[in-house]
Amino acid sequence: MKIAFLGAGSLGFGRRLVSDILSFPELTDSTIHLMDPNTQRLDFTHQVVRRMVSGAGLPTRVEASAERGPALDGADYVIVSIRTGTSMQPEALDVQVPLDVAGLRQTVADTVGVGGIMKGLRTIPAMLDIARDMERRCPRALMLNYTNPMAMIMWAITAATRIRAVGLCHSVQGTSQQLAGYLGVDYAKLRYRVAGINHLAWFLDLSLAGEDLYPKLRACLDKPDIVAKDPVRFEIFRHFGYFVTESSTHMAEYVPYFLRHPEEIARLKIQTRSAENFAKQDANRQKMMEKALQDVEKQPPKITRSHEYGAQIIHAIETDRPCSINGSVRNDGLITNLWNGCAVEVPCLINRAGVQPCHVGDLPPQCAALCQMNAHIQGLTVRGILEGKREPLYHAAMLDPGTMAQLTLPKIRETIDRLLDAQRDLMPPLR
Repeated sequence: MKIAFLGAGSLGFGRRLVSDILSFPELTDSTIHLMDPNTQRLDFTHQVVRRMVSGAGLPTRVEASAERGPALDGADYVIVSIRTGTSMQPEALDVQVPLDVAGLRQTVADTVGVGGIMKGLRTIPAMLDIARDMERRCPRALMLNYTNPMAMIMWAITAATRIRAVGLCHSVQGTSQQLAGYLGVDYAKLRYRVAGINHLAWFLDLSLAGEDLYPKLRACLDKPDIVAKDPVRFEIFRHFGYFVTESSTHMAEYVPYFLRHPEEIARLKIQTRSAENFAKQDANRQKMMEKALQDVEKQPPKITRSHEYGAQIIHAIETDRPCSINGSVRNDGLITNLWNGCAVEVPCLINRAGVQPCHVGDLPPQCAALCQMNAHIQGLTVRGILEGKREPLYHAAMLDPGTMAQLTLPKIRETIDRLLDAQRDLMPPLR
């Protein structure tokens, strides 16, 4: 079995996902091919993984290359976690240009809003290149995509290519653990059913030993110390009746209710992002890498298992020991009150047959409406990329809930033009 990992130079994520794979004894007799065009980061991950394998005395074969072809040739699974550009400068522009032009506030700016649209424009063409390369080099392989903007990418891949793919995030696992903490219950016994779109999925059911936990969660609304830990999400829960999967910081930009109001930003302690944040992130990465290499030299990294889904999926398929995950897939009647063809995040059964998405039916109408608002932006962005046109991108920004709440139509168009001009080298030409 061969596992290709594209974007393996990620400082922490690369090590984590490889460690997850090696934590399953049934997967250790495999080839892991690490690929990253950034040779410094690739060498870092390669050194760490080799030390991990040798320290545990495993038979795993570890390969590395800066080119995609050798990684994909003969691969059974393709893990993808990439970003375009050699620094965080594009992301800095995504937040600073809209702020300078029109005062637009954003919090994360990588899957939704102007920042999400621009990251989609930079990233989706690269992801489609990978998918089309898979069609030629490893047509039966399964893509495990960790790259954002998740919903846009999965929509484009399923619309324009024939590969098998599932989008993976950790917001469901992370939020369920947080909810167990808020409720003071044993996480191992918690049961839930979650569906929606990536970063905007909803806990439709939440229970413990057959007991519905939503009444206890509603009681938390009267506990200021708990609400203060997750103020935006509890505010959405208070008014929409269901708890959502993404963090309070990120959720603030998926809806139009908060970022236009300075008093709400202060009341809910919302942190907005600036170009300075990305500059600090760039500076810290090199220091973190140097320290990590020093630590590796002292002792081999320990093999542990995280709550990421990637290795669980590979293990379930290879051993036919089923598991369940939440994954982003094409909506073929899975959520019946969202568009067919969009990317939805739903429960999936994994076994020898592969990834089998589960039928959900209707979301609660108020939850579906918020998801559909964001699906409009995703669909228009994908259309703009696939057709090479600017106009759908203007419309995507004009319909984004957070952007439309803060900017006028002329300012939205000016903002998108400024960003497209500033980043023309990182995306295909648009007419």
